[in-house]
Amino acid sequence: MPAAAPVWTIVVAAGNGTRFGGEVPKQFLEISGRTVLTWSVNTAASATDGVVVVLPQQHLAGAEQFLEGVTCVAGGDTRSDSVRAGLAAVPQDAAVVVVHDAARPVASAALYGRAIAAIHHGADAATPVVSVVDTIRTVDGQMVDRDKLRAVQTPQAFRASILRRVHESEPEATDDAGLIAQAAGTVVTVAGERWNIKLTEPADLAVIAGLLNEQIQ
Repeated sequence: MPAAAPVWTIVVAAGNGTRFGGEVPKQFLEISGRTVLTWSVNTAASATDGVVVVLPQQHLAGAEQFLEGVTCVAGGDTRSDSVRAGLAAVPQDAAVVVVHDAARPVASAALYGRAIAAIHHGADAATPVVSVVDTIRTVDGQMVDRDKLRAVQTPQAFRASILRRVHESEPEATDDAGLIAQAAGTVVTVAGERWNIKLTEPADLAVIAGLLNEQIQ
């Protein structure tokens, strides 16, 4: 695959934040003068050739006014539906498609680069992972060997043709790399970033704000 082949990112931001709580979906909360979504989109735009943002239907109107230079589409009922909606808006000549969760606003352009490079080197999918540092037990109290575990992050990069093919049957998954693996594609891991945390609970806001403030200082 030529290194100059177009690379596009789908930023998935279609959730309504029911687990997070609050009246405003978490991707629209403001941190250091920008929304969580804007932080994620800006990095994606700096690292790839084009960006498609998948939003809740009710937030679609006027979205492109505050998300300049990106394509905005409405998401579906599930994450996989939303990825497919984004994929439909990605130009057909894109060779690599990156999928990123908007709720991870601290992911760096360098992390995008590592995932994309793995596709250029022949992988069908590349997913960032980090080692698990906590002691892990099952719900019935059994110890789990954490050396055999890895926490999966986004952005995940994919050979565009294969990602489109696996989504043709409209499968459901929380992880697109898993769909590639089920289709016998080549999935590799790249070094993730410990600070690339996902905004899940209100307490995460302060941690993410601190990390983002370090980036802009």
